[in-house]
Amino acid sequence: MAAGMRFLQLFAAVLAFSFVPAKSDYWHQAYATFYGGADGSETMGGACGYDNLYAAGYGLNNAALSTVLFNNGLSCGQCYLITCDTSKSNMCKPGTSITVSATNLCPPNWALPNDNGGWCNPPREHFDMSQPAWENLAIYRAGIVPILYQRVACQRQGGLRFTISGFNFFELVLVTNIAMSGSIRSMSVKGTNTAWITMSQNWGANWQCLAGLKGQALSFAITSSGGQYKVFQDVVPAWWLFGQTFSTWQQFDY
Repeated sequence: MAAGMRFLQLFAAVLAFSFVPAKSDYWHQAYATFYGGADGSETMGGACGYDNLYAAGYGLNNAALSTVLFNNGLSCGQCYLITCDTSKSNMCKPGTSITVSATNLCPPNWALPNDNGGWCNPPREHFDMSQPAWENLAIYRAGIVPILYQRVACQRQGGLRFTISGFNFFELVLVTNIAMSGSIRSMSVKGTNTAWITMSQNWGANWQCLAGLKGQALSFAITSSGGQYKVFQDVVPAWWLFGQTFSTWQQFDY
């Protein structure tokens, strides 16, 4: 009984950390627009490399981040709680908020000024949200609204997924569906016949390795951007081929 009560207390604490700000100071000011069509289909793919956002575990509650927030792709997969700032706009839907995952880059538009069309130009903090996500917060015809946001823990279904691309002695590994901090700080790979090999970020959520690993089972050691470290032992079998995705039930702990 005591163990059960402890579990419920821990679960409640996680929810509080993930979705409820402890202080109003934690909210940051920014602006939000939308893209991708009414069904969000045009948000698939993007600068994180996730391609099909349903298969990757992110769905339609997603956003493209301005350059400052995108952080050269190291923010891919992170989660943000967003609410429309009703103190600055009458286009907001009061009392609403939504959590989105970072899945794309909103590139700068140097031909337009920062306050008139160049919404994603540095140093602006801006979210270009999927239209379905954005319409939870504001009226469609507003086009752009002031928002308050904070980074929160990501809630995911199932475990991490590893997609291996590349050729010969070049492995490019896309890691998706990361819970908690949502993104990767560092990553290593180990083949059946190798020591641990440090990987480097290539682009978006893709990490690379220059080694001959074909025909070997692969393990990965990941440190999340939140500082959690986890080894995913032999998650890729020795018979793997380039282009395949391998799902696990292992996840960063809540």
